[in-house]
Formats: sequence, structure tokens, C-alpha cells
Amino acid sequence: MTMREAGRVEEITSTANPRIKAIRALSMKKHREREGLFIAEGLKLAADALEGGWTIRQLIRSKPADTDMELARRIDDIAARSRAQGGDIILANAKVLSAITRRDNAQTVVSVIEQKMAKLSDVKPHKDALWVALDRVRDPGNLGTIIRAADAFGASGIILVGDCTDPFSMEAVRATMGSLFHVPIVTADVDAFQQFSDDWRGKGGNITGTHLEAATDHRSLDYASAPEILLMGNEQQGLPAELVQSCSRLALIAMNGQADSLNLAVATGIMVFAARSHALGPTK
Repeated sequence: MTMREAGRVEEITSTANPRIKAIRALSMKKHREREGLFIAEGLKLAADALEGGWTIRQLIRSKPADTDMELARRIDDIAARSRAQGGDIILANAKVLSAITRRDNAQTVVSVIEQKMAKLSDVKPHKDALWVALDRVRDPGNLGTIIRAADAFGASGIILVGDCTDPFSMEAVRATMGSLFHVPIVTADVDAFQQFSDDWRGKGGNITGTHLEAATDHRSLDYASAPEILLMGNEQQGLPAELVQSCSRLALIAMNGQADSLNLAVATGIMVFAARSHALGPTK
């Protein structure tokens, strides 16, 4: 195994610096896709990325207040680990960090990280598989929260179907609270997902779609007898007919109050919790 060369250390205090301009450009999807990079804000996300085996290309840091010695120690540790793995360290001021994150009072660490995606061929119908498929999810906050819930309840991963919001946008990454680095994410167009769903069901797997016209309460379903994909519809339109046809069964989240719908992230969390609880039983 070859040793990586340690990254460089550079101080930058101007938002007009070309390196800072290139990092700021990653706020736009076209630049993220072209470079294969994304921005994550905060020390926790940097630490989670390193623990998850993700590559930090650049770590931009400022000096914490002199009174916060523990934070300074933790930043020094993460910066040293990142640099040892080849990441460059940029010493910046609060103005530069705010320009990158587009937020006042930005945190003291921002990371530029290499994107990592799983493939549809990685989604296998093994015994304990529980994947969440999202049809055209548009809100980055919803997507980030769903990734976080999937991580919390031990789901196998996320499948993004069709034209979905970018999981590597700053808003989505922020909402994952670090779970992005622990949950595999797959993208597929509708045709590819339909072909995949035929194979999944042919190998004994279930695809459970949530639908307002379903007659079956989601709590009454057996999630333990077969590998499972939970298919959740778009925030505004629900599941389209072509994806309903991909389902083995449809389920309704019954509501006793006056609300006639649920936020997508809340609905997905309910489904994942129910499926994982039924499959694994109560914790001891």
C-alpha cells in the first residue's frame, strides 16, 4: 500500500481568492456534479466523514475563541487526520467561512468532500434488507431528514427515483446531521427502477408503496417475511401510476385527527420505524 502525501496548509483571508471562489461554486449543483465534490459544514460532519471512510479534499478552518480550548483541540485533531490522508488545510477567517456557507455566524470548520454513490446493482434482496425508495423528492430538508431517519432505524439505504433533489446540496447534507456518511444512496430513472423492481419481486422481495387510496393499514402488514423496499411518493403528487404498478402491495398510514396528509419525511419515518420494528421485534 502506498502512503498518501500529506496535504498542504495555506492561509486565505480573501473571498476573492480563486480557491475560495471554486469552493463557493459548489453551492450550485452543476459544479458539484462536474467536480464530484460537495460542502459539509461543521466539525461533526468532518469527523463523521473521516470515520465513514469518505475523502476530505479540503478542510477550511478558523481559529476558535481562545477560551474554547476543547474545541480547538478537536479541530486540530480532525485537521491533522484530514491532512495525513491528503486533504489540504485552509486557514480562514469568519468572513471567508460565511461566504462559503452563505450563512452568518458560520461554524469554524467547513469540509470539501468527494461524493460517493452506491449502484442499483448493489441493492440485493438479502434477508434483512430494508430500502427506502423516494419518487421525485424535491425538498432537500425532507431528503436529509429521511436519510437521518433511515440511519436511526437501521435501513439498508436510499434509492432516489426520477428527478430528485441533490443529496449533496448544503441544505440536504446539513439536515442529515452526519447520517449521509453511513447510509448508501442510489439513483435510478423510472425505467431502470421498474426493471429493477421486476427482478426484486421475482426474487421474493416486497415493494410496499404508500397510497391514499390503499385499503390496508400499514401497521397490519408483515414486513419480516421478505426483503422490503418502501416506496414513497412525491410531496405534492404521490405515487404515479407507473410506480404503483411496480409495487407488490399498497399501504395507507391511517390518521385519527383532522389533518389530511403528512410531511414526506414524517411519513417515511413512520413507515421505516414500523417496518424495522415488525422485522426485528422489540429491543431488549
